[in-house]
Amino acid sequence: MGEGPTIGTIAERAGVSTASVSRVLNGLPTRPETVRKVLAAADELGYVPNSAARSLKSRRSHQVAFAMADIGNPVYLEMVREIQPVLKAAGYRLVLHSTGADVAEEIEVLRSLGGRYADGLILIPLRLTAELAAAISAARAPVVVIGSVPEEAGVDNVRTDSRLGVRLALDHLYALGRRRIAFVNGPLDTVPGAARAAAYRDALAALGLPYDEKLVEVGDFYRAEGAAAVRRLLAKGPDVDAIMCANDLIALGALDVLREAGLRVPEDVAVAGMDDTDLAAGAWPPITSVSLGSAERGRRAAELLLARLADDASAKAPRKVVSVRPELVIRASTKGGTR
Repeated sequence: MGEGPTIGTIAERAGVSTASVSRVLNGLPTRPETVRKVLAAADELGYVPNSAARSLKSRRSHQVAFAMADIGNPVYLEMVREIQPVLKAAGYRLVLHSTGADVAEEIEVLRSLGGRYADGLILIPLRLTAELAAAISAARAPVVVIGSVPEEAGVDNVRTDSRLGVRLALDHLYALGRRRIAFVNGPLDTVPGAARAAAYRDALAALGLPYDEKLVEVGDFYRAEGAAAVRRLLAKGPDVDAIMCANDLIALGALDVLREAGLRVPEDVAVAGMDDTDLAAGAWPPITSVSLGSAERGRRAAELLLARLADDASAKAPRKVVSVRPELVIRASTKGGTR
């Protein structure tokens, strides 16, 4: 069997030096015209790079990890759709980790960076403990956190203001004449759960509405748990005319239960969610939801990480914080029920 194409044969076909071919194949800065010639020649000759040898030489895996709570959550899928093409264009593969929001699992992913299985990590922690913050700070590769992270962790951060998002939704419901606005939340020991609980109280106070424990239920950020929480809410018998849900999956569960109870949406009870996922847009009725810019947050996180990986000078630059502003997307689950 004959030997495959080499750097020398590619250089001969492209009409450039072997050094230029080496620079292109190793992803080093090179003139665009040279890159075009080398890649065209490599393709014509059927060159397949030895990625293992190249990784050993460069001490790079050319992989980036993305650790999230639940790979089935549409919010994270939307982020993946933005992250992957950004990384692919820069020559990186994307490795996914579904951690189940387990802090120990997230810490293990961070520590495994020392083994160089990935050159960097994008992390979305739901529960930010002191131990996790310390592991983020000590990571032996660049880390970008989507969500809140203490400044002393020293890593780039992409965040959104979910508290403002709750306020936008409650202002909208209030403007429609709703005054008994219930709130169904996820676990209070999570970063989003705690933030959205505080935001609900603050928004009620700003609108001059009393806080009523009967109007509040806590479950989890899933459809079935959201439905169970809404059943508990209705069983308490409050005069509910709107339900603010901490995410779209809870809002879908709310629609299920309200239909079971013979209540019309939005005529009897308006429903609003958070995240503005495809599921919210495709529900019946379509769900009013607060967009937290999931796609943009994913894209910006990938760009921040690539900047850190670009060179040693970038790796030592001060941490960057990117904020994505929430927006209310109004649909039929609320707008048809003006009183």
